[in-house]
Formats: sequence, structure tokens, C-alpha cells
Amino acid sequence: MQKEPARDSIWSSLDHPWDLIIIGGGITGAGILREATRAGLQTLLLEANDFASGTSSRSSKLVHGGLRYLKNAQIKTTLESVTERERLLRQGRGLINRLGFLYTSLEGDKMPAWVFGMGLVIYDLMARQWTHRSYDTLDMREFCPLLTTPALKGGYRYFDAITDDARLVLRVIQEATQEGGTALNYARVIELLHDRQGQVCGVVVQNQAAGQNGSCLELQARAVVNATGAWAEVLRPASTERHQLRPLRGSHLIFPGNRIPLTRAVSLLHPRDGRPVFLIPWEGVTIFGTTDIDHPQPETETCISVGEIDYLLEAIQHIFPELELGLADIQATYSGVRPVISSGKRDPSKEARDYILWVDQGLVTVAGGKLTTFRLMARDTLRLLRRVFPQLARFDPDQPVLNSLPDAYEAELQSSGLSPAARL
Repeated sequence: MQKEPARDSIWSSLDHPWDLIIIGGGITGAGILREATRAGLQTLLLEANDFASGTSSRSSKLVHGGLRYLKNAQIKTTLESVTERERLLRQGRGLINRLGFLYTSLEGDKMPAWVFGMGLVIYDLMARQWTHRSYDTLDMREFCPLLTTPALKGGYRYFDAITDDARLVLRVIQEATQEGGTALNYARVIELLHDRQGQVCGVVVQNQAAGQNGSCLELQARAVVNATGAWAEVLRPASTERHQLRPLRGSHLIFPGNRIPLTRAVSLLHPRDGRPVFLIPWEGVTIFGTTDIDHPQPETETCISVGEIDYLLEAIQHIFPELELGLADIQATYSGVRPVISSGKRDPSKEARDYILWVDQGLVTVAGGKLTTFRLMARDTLRLLRRVFPQLARFDPDQPVLNSLPDAYEAELQSSGLSPAARL
């Protein structure tokens, strides 16, 4: 994010006491940095690799309310997500954009179409709008001529939102640093520091930009937050079963946009197990995903498996039989690991997507959640830290998530010829 001389300057100026150190430069850590800086805390964010290099650049690119979570009675999670989605759409114009979805009702679906329709009623009411509508088979094929499967029985149209997930992380970090926060990538935390009472009081960080033998610094802080997502237990294993992570891998196939030309997203229930999967037009390609399988040892470079490829191809061949899509049509793949909190359910897709915070020897760990709710996660983290920072004021519920762009800057971008997403 910074040019090399600026990065060297930041590294050389780190060695002083901090109010708050955040470990992890994904959307969760970025959101905490943003809110902590706004609250007047001298805050440092440290990322071992590049910002958003883990889960936060490998999502399905959706800023969504979690429609499928209604099926698992996760009402609170869905309501919070819908509210945050609408907020981001208003404040992140160009970076977060509304996206139309076509839900296809197919013969043999494990869930009746009317059940999905009832879910859409609740979904729209949560957003205080009414944008969904049901369609028959002919209408669905008029919206998407590729839907030639004889199993099509009709469907629904509804709306969610889409973003460039990595760009969103960088935007949040950039706004935080412009207001006094400090963020440094390729700075790996290799150890936690403890005071005489055994409480976490800082970190040992290594300069990864200088190679494996890069210099190390001991940094003191009044509070330390572990926001490393699926890697949270690398720093400190969970002390209770209630806090154990269940990393789940979600993999995607990428097809050339001209091979699957879509103007809106298409979702369906997988014919094998009834899981929702979807095709999304994004940046000139079509993304198809996602899987949801256990991934007990999350590495940074996570890869799709042969079984996942077969699983996804089975669904896309079912919905678009005349395209005769196969391995040769796949342009690329990517996989991310979700930091889901384990509840012991056998089916990974039935695990709740709530986030959780816990404190272990002074170290605050935040895990779970989703891209859409990063602001809520950040504010709840800081509320927990009021025991350390009692001076923190109450949060303004109307404070924007993202700063609006200056009029002159926006006018300059509009004349640049860049697309709205590229400008931000």
C-alpha cells in the first residue's frame, strides 16, 4: 500500500507505546482500525502478508443480507446484514453496487419455490422495500436466455449487492490512515508479550519485507486485538469449546464472460444436496460458487480440490445444459477460508455465520461474521475494550461507514474514463 521509502519510515517509527495493536489486515482488522482511529485511539494494524490477502480477497464478491441464513433461523444475522448492506449501498456508491438475482425453481428441488418466496418477503421487509417478484418459465428465459434446462419451473427476481472485496478493504484502511491510524503490511506478529500478571501487553513483530531474517521489534500496547480470521487460533488456541473455530473452504470457478454472458446473477439449488450456488457477472468474467467444506489447516494459498470442481461443474451443467461447459472452459479458480465458529453441526452449511468475541489473558479475539457486517464487528470489539479505554464515547449510529469523495475529486474521476468500480 505504501511506497518503499514510506514503508521504511513507518517501520522505523513503530517503537513506542500504542493504545491499540490490531493483528490482521483483512476487512475485520481494517474496520477496527477505522473505528478505533475515529475514537481517538493511537492504533496500529499489522498484516503478515498483503492487506486483504486472505479471506477478504477470496469471497464471492457479494455484500449481501444472507438470504439463505433465514432457512437456518438466523434472523438476527440476516437483519443486521440487510441493514448494513443498505448502508453500504448508500455510502459506497460505485464501490458497492446493487445486483439483480434470478432464483431458478427447478424440478426436483429439495425446497419448494413458495418457501423461497416467503423468505424473500421477510428479506425485503427487513430492508423496508419491496423489490422481489415471481416469474413463470417463459419470463425467466426472457430474462436469461441461457436457461434452457427442461427442469425450469419458474423463479423469482430479487436484489443484493456486489463489490470488489479487496478494494473495499484498501478503501477502509486508507481512510483510517488519512485520519491518523497506522497500517503496515508484511509485518508478521511472531509472539505475544505478557506483563507480570500474565496479561497480553504487546507483540513481537518481524519485518517480512526484509526476508526471513528481517529485524524484529517489541511493541507495547494497552490492548491487542487478534483479527486474523481463520488463522486466529495460530496465535492463541481457543481455551473453551464454545470459541473453537471451524474453518470452512469456499471455492469458485471463473469462466470467461463471453462463455457465460450474464447481465444479472443466477442462483439455484445444487441438484445433489440442495445447497444454494450462484453465478455472478463480475469484471468481465462469470464467477460460479461456492462450496462449503471443512478445511482444518488453513494456509494462505488455499486451492480448490478436484472434488469441488466436479461438484460445481455438475450444477452448472444442470442449469445450462446447452452450453456444454467442461474443464476446458474454466479460466481460473480461487478458494477462501471462512472463520466460522463451530457449534458441532454435522453439515457445514448449517453453521451459524454470527461473529463472536472473547478475551483470553487480555488478548481480544474476534472471529466469524461476514464481509457485510464489518462495521458492527468493529464497534462491538471497541465496546468490549471500554474496560481498557473508559473514555471511549458512544458510537453515533448515523456516522458513515465510508467517507464521501470530495466533489472535485469525483468530477476528475468521472472524466478519467475509468469504470465506477475502478475509480474507487
